[in-house]
Amino acid sequence: MSRSSALAPSRLERTGEAAVDLAMALSARLLPVAAALVLLGALQVAAASCTPEPAPYAARTAIAR
Repeated sequence: MSRSSALAPSRLERTGEAAVDLAMALSARLLPVAAALVLLGALQVAAASCTPEPAPYAARTAIAR
């Protein structure tokens, strides 16, 4: 084994580094999307815990045709 091949990174190491770089780039892009989804979920839970306003009588009656 020559000295240059002993110091060069293996193909598996380069592939692993590329995978880590890709994962970091994707996580940086998807972080705002994930945060927005969590916020929307929290808002839905908060809205569901509120008591609904009573409907007007006209909205509750059946329409006779």
